[in-house]
Order: sequence, then structure tokens, then C-alpha cells
Amino acid sequence: MSVEERLRDVKARIEKAERFSKRPAGSVTLVAVSKTFDAEDIRPVIAAGQRVFGENRVQESQGKWPKLKAETPNLELHLIGPLQSNKAADAVALFDVIETVDREKIARALADEIKKQGKAPKLYVQVNTGLEPQKAGIEPKETVAFVELCRRELGLSVEGLMCIPPAEENPGPHFALLAKLAKECGVEKLSMGMSGDFETAVEFGATSVRVGSAIFGSR
Repeated sequence: MSVEERLRDVKARIEKAERFSKRPAGSVTLVAVSKTFDAEDIRPVIAAGQRVFGENRVQESQGKWPKLKAETPNLELHLIGPLQSNKAADAVALFDVIETVDREKIARALADEIKKQGKAPKLYVQVNTGLEPQKAGIEPKETVAFVELCRRELGLSVEGLMCIPPAEENPGPHFALLAKLAKECGVEKLSMGMSGDFETAVEFGATSVRVGSAIFGSR
């Protein structure tokens, strides 16, 4: 299958999952995860109509996305990998959405840069639903208080939550937990689900799914 065919297939599967879950058509945004792929691999996906992309690393993104965004101005770029505080300035400058706000130090660095640059990316808080020590994300029990800190003390506009469930576990309970936390926080967006489980994520209320290998192929 070509990359265009794989993209069409993923979009069709999302639409089918929306219908199955009795959700409105178009209620789930596809974030095409282009990490490790270069601009030449990404251009055919843009040409096929995809406009929302996700990247893991700030530095890698700086090497390809300024030019791609100049060529196609209505692209939306999401940071979906861990963010170091020393990269906050670059992240605010380049990304439209930052999905990995997971600790106070990062939140403060972003607040400072947003004030300095006068540019405010949309922000999501990453939740470590599986309490995995090797994985980024705030603990579920701390999520509501952390979102409040971001909003009230730092003046940040948090619009959603994001999670990456443990690879060896059933993702459903993790997606359910994230949806419950989102209600408690008063946020509407849920970034959850990847190539292997995005249909399940749609059932549990995902508003965006992050799909890489099912579109671009294996890295």
C-alpha cells in the first residue's frame, strides 16, 4: 500500500469507530505522527490532504517543519514527546499544540516563554495512567491540582489531557481513567490512542488520536 492508501485506510477506520460509538462524524482529529521521517516522506501525506502532524523531538522538528509550514501555511504541529525546560522557547516558537506538559518546571518555563513571545500554543497535560517509572506524565491523583496550578497561578490555558497506556496492558481502563480526569479538570480534549489501539480510544471519547506507523510504515 502507498502512504496515501494507508492514510485513507486510517481515516476510514476512524470514521467507522465514530459511527460505532455513535459520535458525530469528524469529532476525532487524526494526528499523523511523522517522527524520524524526513520532509520528503511527509510531503505526500500533506499532498493527500492531511494537515495535523505530531513530532517527538524539538530539535528534529526544527530541521524540517519551518520549511514545510512555509509551503503549506495551514498545517498544525503537535509536540507529543517529552519536553525539556531548556527547549521551551523553541517549542513555543514552532509548535501549535504541546501535549506533554507534565511537571511544574515545564509549566513555568512555558508560561515565561508565552509571555515573552506573545504566542500561545494549545496545551495538554500528560498523565502517566500506568504509573510507569520510565514514562513521562503526572500521576493521576495529582492531575486535577496540577491543571489548577497551571491555570490559576501560571495563567496557562490547558485544553486537554494526553496519555500513553502501558504497552502490555488493555488500554481501555487507561482511556476511561483519562476521560474521568478530564471531566474532573473541566477540559474537553482527550489525546489518546495510537496505531494499535486508536479505535478503542475513539470509543472512550478521544478527540484526537496519534497514528504513525499505520500511515508512514515502520521506522
